[in-house]
Amino acid sequence: MNGPTEPAPLLLVEDDESLASLMRDELMEAGYEVTVTANAEEAWGHLQATPMLLVVSDLRLPGMDGMALLQHSRGLPQPPGFIVVTAFGSIEQAVDALKQGADDFLTKPLNFDHLRLSVHRVMESHGLRRELEHYRELVEGGDFHGIIGRSTPMAELFRTIQLIARADGPVLVSGESGTGKELVARAVHQASERRQGPFVPLNCAGIPSELLESELFGHAAGAYTGARHARPGLFEEADGGTLLLDEIGEMPMEMQAKLLRVLQDGRVRRVGDNQERHLDVRVVAATNRDLGDDVTQGRFRQDLYYRLETFAIEVPPLRERADDIDLLAAHFLELHGTRRGRRAHGFSPAALERLRHYDFPGNVRELANAVERAVAFCRGSEITLEDLPLRMRDATPPSPPTPVETSLTGAGESLPTLAEIQRRYVRLVLDRVEGNKRRAAQILDIGRRTLYRHLDREAGDDDD
Repeated sequence: MNGPTEPAPLLLVEDDESLASLMRDELMEAGYEVTVTANAEEAWGHLQATPMLLVVSDLRLPGMDGMALLQHSRGLPQPPGFIVVTAFGSIEQAVDALKQGADDFLTKPLNFDHLRLSVHRVMESHGLRRELEHYRELVEGGDFHGIIGRSTPMAELFRTIQLIARADGPVLVSGESGTGKELVARAVHQASERRQGPFVPLNCAGIPSELLESELFGHAAGAYTGARHARPGLFEEADGGTLLLDEIGEMPMEMQAKLLRVLQDGRVRRVGDNQERHLDVRVVAATNRDLGDDVTQGRFRQDLYYRLETFAIEVPPLRERADDIDLLAAHFLELHGTRRGRRAHGFSPAALERLRHYDFPGNVRELANAVERAVAFCRGSEITLEDLPLRMRDATPPSPPTPVETSLTGAGESLPTLAEIQRRYVRLVLDRVEGNKRRAAQILDIGRRTLYRHLDREAGDDDD
């Protein structure tokens, strides 16, 4: 049986000096980091000062005995595994030790193969237990109305949500696909005074344009063929609460005009009905498109855009919040592992490192899907690199940009302004990535919209 890949701390308590030396050598050869003490009092002091994964202790010791040490160790914040060893083995002692929390019971003369096997099994079990507790702490400590994150960008997002939740105007949530825009919309609702009201989501791209008006505003009986009964729309269902219009950029232009009217006066009229109904609904619109560009291109009404943008929230992509990857991976492992009844309790260092350096073009949704797949494929106690999707296994970590001092200052030039340095550096990075704006924004650690603003300023300077 092989020991751990990295030395794991183990405390050996044995008053027989020659036996302690043999046991230490055997366990160190197996790959463990062994600390030896000759009595339980010294061992207890050591445990209070230094966390240990495992204690191997003789049962009969001078002063405090091994059973008392076992009982003391159960009260530690992270109790270690515990193996009791004695020359006076009996069934009664074994049962008592196990009842007190011991993980195993060995008798002298020791079979060193059995010792190594027992140590490996108990060490692995307690290591996995601690890792699982660590992941659970991560998950429980980073939840904001269902949104997982502790990074600086997410802290800023949470502050923005809290401020916007106090108001009552329309909200525009923008961000790349898979970033969690619906979760943000739900968080705005949950953090607001409307939390007791309904939250009604609608994907505008999922409803045929000819049915969208009826879906939103409802219809009267006989309004069109097949409309045998009057039916309220989603605006009425959301009365007193929040209506999420996801993928708002896909809404037809004629419907945009009708939506703007509702936002302005708070009244809706069912299709085929003359009666108007006054409703109290907060509209949150979400999109992965640049609506400002759609306005310029004539694909989205400018007046509706400005009305929706009363309160704007931009959800950061996962590559801009890489500090959250461990937290999110732990959350999805807990979610899918519990659902499938799988035994994976964590990630191997190689798998976690690859996730940390992967670009995640599909953002949080891609990470969730990857972990779900890994849980299904995993055969051991932890998710390994081989359990991840092929595109992640083959991905190489992003390389930092090469030194740019010469390119920034130029040969023989006077020192440039900060704005000039920024302009040259942005241009240098774009040249190095062959004009790939997404890759350039990643290296520069800025959003693509910020990159476009740099390029727009550069174009304006050239025109001057």
